[in-house]
Amino acid sequence: MHDPAMQRKCQRIQSVLDATIGVPEVPLDHTDAYTLLIAVLLSAQCTDVRVNQVTPQLFARARTPAQMVLLSVEEIRAIIRPCGLSPQKAAAIHRLSEILLAEHASLVPNDLAALERLPGVGHKTAQVVLAQAFGVATFPVDTHIHRLATRWGLTSGSSVTQTERDLKAQFPERDWNKLHLQIIWFGRTYCPARGHDPARCPICSWAAP
Repeated sequence: MHDPAMQRKCQRIQSVLDATIGVPEVPLDHTDAYTLLIAVLLSAQCTDVRVNQVTPQLFARARTPAQMVLLSVEEIRAIIRPCGLSPQKAAAIHRLSEILLAEHASLVPNDLAALERLPGVGHKTAQVVLAQAFGVATFPVDTHIHRLATRWGLTSGSSVTQTERDLKAQFPERDWNKLHLQIIWFGRTYCPARGHDPARCPICSWAAP
């Protein structure tokens, strides 16, 4: 059952996002589904800026699963060390590349369950790859989106899972992929976690409960 007041609020939020952010760019540099998958995996607990500084060196050595498995886990780790959690991420990148070769003809699957079975690939990472590499309608919720959706009164903020459910219920499916990126960019540009003045924010000034 749609709440008319919430519907109006969501429409107004979309209008502000369209006016301030427009059509957003994918913040992680990539050339195909595989390089996107690796970049998103590396972005866990790391900034997109840092990932974009590290991936050119990695992809110069290996930009396909077949090339990646020729590197040792230690070689991968040495390159991606600035991204943090490098032992786990390097092992995951090497192993998922082996699995893509053995089970998926070297291709990244466009299936949520198959993606989530890959090492180092959680629900959010799988959804980002589906949305940005394959155009599948998903609403990946990262810390930015969880924070802003709670701040704007769109969800209780009890969990990332609940936030995803609430946002999918409140916004048109055709807009999910665009909104996911718009909210991330809006959070970075206008609505930071710290030192934020809600009264001057184009959305918090009227949407915050």
